[in-house]
Amino acid sequence: MAGCSHQQTEHKPTAKVAASALNKSAAFDLQYEAFELENGLKVILHQDKSDPIVAMSTIVHVGSSREKAGRTGFAHFFEHMSFNDSENVPKGANRKMIPELGGSRNGGTWSDGTIYYEVVPKDAFDKLLWIDSDRLGFMLNTVDAGTLEREKQVVKNEKRQRVDNRPYGHTYHVIKKALYPENHPYNWTVIGDLADLQAATLEDVKEFYQQFYVPSNATLVIAGDIDIAETKKKVNQWFGEIKAGKPVPEMKPQPVSLARDKKLYHLDNFAKLPEIRLTFPAVEQYHQDAYALEVLAILLAEGKNAELYKSVVEKAGLASGVDAWNEADEIAGTFTINVRGNKGSQLDDVYRAIEQALVNFEKNAFSQIQLEKIKAKQETDFYYNFESILDKAKKLGEYNEYAGSPEYIKTDIANITAVTKADVIRVYHKYIKDKAAIITSFVPKDQPELILTGSVKADVREEEIKQGAEQNFVENDAIAFEKTPTKFDRSEPPLSELPELKIPDVWQSEQANGLRIYGIEQTELPIVNFSLRIDGGQLLDNKNKLGTAALMAQLMNEGSQSKTPLQLEQAIGLLGASLEVYGDQEAIVIQGQTLAKNFEQTIALMKEMLLTPRWDQQEFERLKAARLTRIIQDQGNASRIARNAFMKRLYPRGHIAGQPTGGTRETVTAISLDDVKAYYRKNISPKQASLHVVGAISQSRVLAASQGLASWSGKKISLPPQPKMSGLKQPQLYFIDLPGAKQSVIYVGKPTVAANSKDFYPVQVANNRLGSGMSARLGQTLRIQKGYTYGAYSYIPSTGYQSPFIAASQVRTNVTLESLEIFKDLIANYRDTYKESDLAVTKNIIIKGNSRKFETLDKLLAMLETQSRFDLADNYIEQRQTYVNQLGLEQVHQTISKHLDEQQMIYLVVGDAKSQLKRMKDLGYGEPVILDKQGNII
Repeated sequence: MAGCSHQQTEHKPTAKVAASALNKSAAFDLQYEAFELENGLKVILHQDKSDPIVAMSTIVHVGSSREKAGRTGFAHFFEHMSFNDSENVPKGANRKMIPELGGSRNGGTWSDGTIYYEVVPKDAFDKLLWIDSDRLGFMLNTVDAGTLEREKQVVKNEKRQRVDNRPYGHTYHVIKKALYPENHPYNWTVIGDLADLQAATLEDVKEFYQQFYVPSNATLVIAGDIDIAETKKKVNQWFGEIKAGKPVPEMKPQPVSLARDKKLYHLDNFAKLPEIRLTFPAVEQYHQDAYALEVLAILLAEGKNAELYKSVVEKAGLASGVDAWNEADEIAGTFTINVRGNKGSQLDDVYRAIEQALVNFEKNAFSQIQLEKIKAKQETDFYYNFESILDKAKKLGEYNEYAGSPEYIKTDIANITAVTKADVIRVYHKYIKDKAAIITSFVPKDQPELILTGSVKADVREEEIKQGAEQNFVENDAIAFEKTPTKFDRSEPPLSELPELKIPDVWQSEQANGLRIYGIEQTELPIVNFSLRIDGGQLLDNKNKLGTAALMAQLMNEGSQSKTPLQLEQAIGLLGASLEVYGDQEAIVIQGQTLAKNFEQTIALMKEMLLTPRWDQQEFERLKAARLTRIIQDQGNASRIARNAFMKRLYPRGHIAGQPTGGTRETVTAISLDDVKAYYRKNISPKQASLHVVGAISQSRVLAASQGLASWSGKKISLPPQPKMSGLKQPQLYFIDLPGAKQSVIYVGKPTVAANSKDFYPVQVANNRLGSGMSARLGQTLRIQKGYTYGAYSYIPSTGYQSPFIAASQVRTNVTLESLEIFKDLIANYRDTYKESDLAVTKNIIIKGNSRKFETLDKLLAMLETQSRFDLADNYIEQRQTYVNQLGLEQVHQTISKHLDEQQMIYLVVGDAKSQLKRMKDLGYGEPVILDKQGNII
């Protein structure tokens, strides 16, 4: 989840790479030095001076598989605990200091491990060593009951957000309980059970830390602009005195088997569509069969030629898409087929279509071309797996900790590329054909008739909403403890010299037809990212047929006049490239990635898609049905309901911002293929377009390849102006009922200015200490101090109209009013509480954060897109840097007063009316206005 402090996943990180990538590109050579400290800590160093930044990744070999029954979710919970203070690092420093140094930090837990990672400008490298080493070796004495209780509430909020308050959220819980015996380490989910989390004690924390957070159970990777010899000395200083601890036994493979199918169902409070999932027992990571199972999943479900797609989507028309994947974890694995059906689809019918697809797969086999297409894509994926310095740090650590050495990358590559047709057929027969599976039916709570025949009710325990149910906690900021004696001084180290900001050179060109071209050459990896943006999008839709632009864009992916959808898909795949057309509120965009050697061929395919679309009636009907299905599905998503309704109330009728992107059921139903063609003829013009290219390719090659677009012609299109907005005269509170919601979604905000306004960047800067990241006021108050939420933020997206200021969070239901009051207080008093110290922190975050702004191709591409979209100068980053450097406190205060006036804002809550609606009037803004899920006043 973007912006959150931690990430909890249900699977291990994976690295998919291809041998051909290494064989064909001798220039790519990931050099590293590995060594081990006396206490057993495994260390890997990788030097990369392409950007003045350093990344650190620490993998501790402990995930949910190491937990005890009755203490499920503890590895993930301990990850949260580890972001608090330690003996030599003060409370809050980990979460606040790293962002305020211009860096980023996060963590994640999966079944088999926990990872902590950071990226900072190189001047803050010593501070990372201080923070990370103290967490691994000097944390335990500082943990108190208040911190323990606070983090319990945060983790439970995360569980509500990720599991309890979302459609299909309980699926993993049901499957794991059914597939694995009670004594199996995978019998429970990573997030665990609420009762187990609440029961955790300080003694549990100490026992867990002492048992698993020992140097010999971890791998530390440092990558970036470092000196290897100097870094080895620093690692020995900071990490060398940590006690070795007892060795942690290795986990051995524990595969499981099923004697018969187990069919289970759940009536889902939030689901709007029926979903069936087949989960087959499979093999652990790095097992020879896991590689072939990965290919099998792709062959069954991805693309027009996949048998599941042909049987379930094309022939039976029971769903808009299908999924299949292989998940190989450390001690066991699963192979999954998943179908979310159309509204009203009987899961008996879907199941029969899946069975028929498997019969067809066995009967029809697959071609060598299909296999080659998969391997070509793996070659491209190989490079993107190592694009950033942090990517490299993570991958080196994963191979070292779970395969025994970073050198296993070569074995992994060989195993992936060695998969043959015979291997795929063999694993199909061994693990899938006529084999038992866990079969789950998750259906809307009022549609039990859709459940697969023979299913029994799954044991899903819903949390009961009770006011004041959570325990109060008081954190002690002056915990008395005896410091662990050390020979090395563990006080906070100073910053080194600030690295000089190097902004990449931008080149520009324009074709005679009006197409503007922007580029940045960056040769670190042999890959290229590009995008073609055509201004207009939903802005140009007929108001009675909203969604036309989005449907047209989707349909442009489905073949060309010379290629069927399948042929186009194969042509792109064989290049190892990706090409996708999509539409949003303000544009039609074609995005692509490719190996540099295949750039010209990829651009030629883009030209086909752009200038000679196929306009296939059957594909149009399928995509239209899929869009209608998505609209229905979104009605069970609290966050989507809140976002759409908030924007509808914030902007006047007819304003583009108040319309749901992609249209409504009524407007999409009204769209015909002729409407799509008419939109294309009228609005797809080079005079509206800009092409952005970044990567290992010269300006001359880009211009030569783009000559293929010289025949594209069209007129300049006038975009309809949007109504000017002014703030409300007084705040207004709205409420949408989502019965049984375990969390309330809160949105607060007002319109500000368009992204091309001179005031726009000042508003973004002024917002920094309110809600930009976990170190800002909203996150610190609602999560760190109160434990009400998993995350809280505020932001101003870049739009061509008056961009909204949005402050938002998902809070536990029984503190909805208290959370609203915090939003109200923090925003209303923001100007008066914004001091010189806040300005200093803001400047540091932005100025130093720019050192990470140009590391990946995605970041470079975003820079070009922003420049062209809002007609900014080539050096606009430098201009903004100058603005921040020269910014004074009074300027910030004026911006806050002008654009972030709380008395001009609206408040929206999506939550459980039965337990919370009566309390809303206590906010002081009168009785809330009740809305339906579409944002209409009831």
